[in-house]
Amino acid sequence: MQHIPKVDLNDFLSSDKNKKKQFVSQLGTAFEEIGFVALKGHFLSSELMEALYSEIRSFFKLPLEIKKQYEVKGGGGQRGYTSFGKEHAKNRKVGDLKEFWHFGQYENPVSSLYPENLLVNECSKFNEVGKHTYKLLEKTAQHVLQAIAIHLKVEEHYFDAFIANGNSILRAIHYPPITQEPQSALRAAAHGDINLITLLMGAQGKGLQVMTNQGKWIDAFAEPDELIINMGDMMSRLTNNRLKSTLHQVVNPPKEAWGNSRYSIPFFMHPIAEMPLNCLSNCVSEEHPKAYEDTTAGAFLHQRLIELGLIKK
Repeated sequence: MQHIPKVDLNDFLSSDKNKKKQFVSQLGTAFEEIGFVALKGHFLSSELMEALYSEIRSFFKLPLEIKKQYEVKGGGGQRGYTSFGKEHAKNRKVGDLKEFWHFGQYENPVSSLYPENLLVNECSKFNEVGKHTYKLLEKTAQHVLQAIAIHLKVEEHYFDAFIANGNSILRAIHYPPITQEPQSALRAAAHGDINLITLLMGAQGKGLQVMTNQGKWIDAFAEPDELIINMGDMMSRLTNNRLKSTLHQVVNPPKEAWGNSRYSIPFFMHPIAEMPLNCLSNCVSEEHPKAYEDTTAGAFLHQRLIELGLIKK
């Protein structure tokens, strides 16, 4: 496989049963074989995506002392700003060459359940555009998960209750210009995502790479109207590795392009903390024995944040 498979969500939402069936088949095959697809037909307009990129560029251009006012001490990077080099991939100690911002769940049924979103005062539409994007990506992810449920031969709305008011995160990432030879650091070292699925805006430029089953890195590109979607580790656990949480990375550009910033905006679809990540019974067999101990999404997330260096034990 040399390219990321492409699918169109409009086929799933169509009244044509054959189109819906074909979408489920294409999506499921792609997630089993490489864990990534490029998706058209999502709910984000090009104007909204351009507006969000404009706002995040404005935010990351702010002086560091202003950005650090939005960094929550002891917050595990769950809301607001996380400064350059603080996060690292699992099993690595070298920080990634990035800084980022987190928007979180807006429907907070219990005030103490999730941290509040921080409001940026310096960028006029930052908060409004971020919230609108979050809602539409959450809606897109819900339909993708319904298709996954059909592929797994569980009830179509299996995931709905688990993702309603879930702990999802919209991350705005800035990879600043590289000013000196990195000492074994990448913009984002090889890793798998923690969550159920990830929806990525901004894979139009080079940098994102995906590892195939043959252990080869290939570039992951999307058209301007496409989102890249990949499986996370929670989905791998739930499906006993039937759906792949594929290793991916963001490599450093050629030296002549070191002076350029790179931006990307992933949406990490997380369920509620109580969701069991016990392997689905129809994904366990003599040929594929149960690979993971039972756990919950909340316990798994907590452990992974420790491994990423964002919270302490």
